[in-house]
Amino acid sequence: MKELMDQLTSVEEFEEQYKKDGVTIFVFSANWCPDCVYIKPFMPKLIDKYKDYKFIYVDRDQFIDLAIGMQIMGIPSFVAVKDGKEVSRFVSKLRKTEAEIDDFLGGIA
Repeated sequence: MKELMDQLTSVEEFEEQYKKDGVTIFVFSANWCPDCVYIKPFMPKLIDKYKDYKFIYVDRDQFIDLAIGMQIMGIPSFVAVKDGKEVSRFVSKLRKTEAEIDDFLGGIA
């Protein structure tokens, strides 16, 4: 999954990407997370479907302070930013299905 996304390398990069025009989806995840592994098979299809969005993989463990600051309490979690403003988020500790993620991505205005 993360192979299909840009991977966040610094907090400064997060801030730069956050401010960009268009829709950016920050995907908070971790290699050890079973629910993150669960979404791995269908995420390539969703990334392709929403190719106008920029997907950025955020390793929650590498950026724990950022995750805490963004109130990311469970993973995988998705934060949608459009033109420098957060417009939607799908953050919960529950397992996310393909349909739920698709609904979230499709509902971004």
